[in-house]
Amino acid sequence: MVYKKITLIGRSEESFEAAVDNAIDRAEETLDNVSWVEVVEQGVEVGSVENREYQAEVEVAFALD
Repeated sequence: MVYKKITLIGRSEESFEAAVDNAIDRAEETLDNVSWVEVVEQGVEVGSVENREYQAEVEVAFALD
């Protein structure tokens, strides 16, 4: 079996966990055979948004058909 990994950035005004969940939810909506997700980096955007925006960079691995 062969896997491919892509990088996504989830965002949320609530928390890092919600940002990760948003990225995972989007990956599962648009990709088949999602196998695992690794959180690579977390950050908070404060400069260009009214409230804090939590961001989570994740690598999503999925099996290729």
